[in-house]
Amino acid sequence: MIIGFVGCIGAIKENKCLLLSFFIMLLIIFVLELTVVILFFVYTDKIDKYAQRDLKKGLHLYGTDGNIGLTNAWSIIQTDFRCCGVSNFTDWFEVYNTTRVPDSCCLEFSENCGLHSPGTWWKAPCYETVKIWLQENLLAVGIFGLCTALVQILGLTFAMTMYCQVVKADTYCA
Repeated sequence: MIIGFVGCIGAIKENKCLLLSFFIMLLIIFVLELTVVILFFVYTDKIDKYAQRDLKKGLHLYGTDGNIGLTNAWSIIQTDFRCCGVSNFTDWFEVYNTTRVPDSCCLEFSENCGLHSPGTWWKAPCYETVKIWLQENLLAVGIFGLCTALVQILGLTFAMTMYCQVVKADTYCA
């Protein structure tokens, strides 16, 4: 937002310094985003491993005070994706120190259904299920990313064009 404000002020005041600053900040952000995307594809396997590890650690925060958002997120994911746990439903056994899962893991939701037998729980692992869903929707994510990149490239182009026009006008006026 601040960068956009700098660009607008630079354009309105025809200030070379602000326009150049806007261009440089936008270029830095674009290069950083490009770097993150490249690193993501290069280190996909490591990211995969770390994500699973961190998600399993996050299970221990389920239902604790001050973590209502995390609790709701896990409940929604398990209900909507019809899955249970990160790798499988046994992930919850470590959390509860007993053969139990949250009620959101149940095939048919009812109060304390997570205390029943494993035959009444979702068997699919949530990590793989969500990962497959993301891969199936990769086209939409890719289109969004390309549109964002296009807008940023247009911003860079317009900022440099305006900067060049202001420099050119100063040259003729001087």
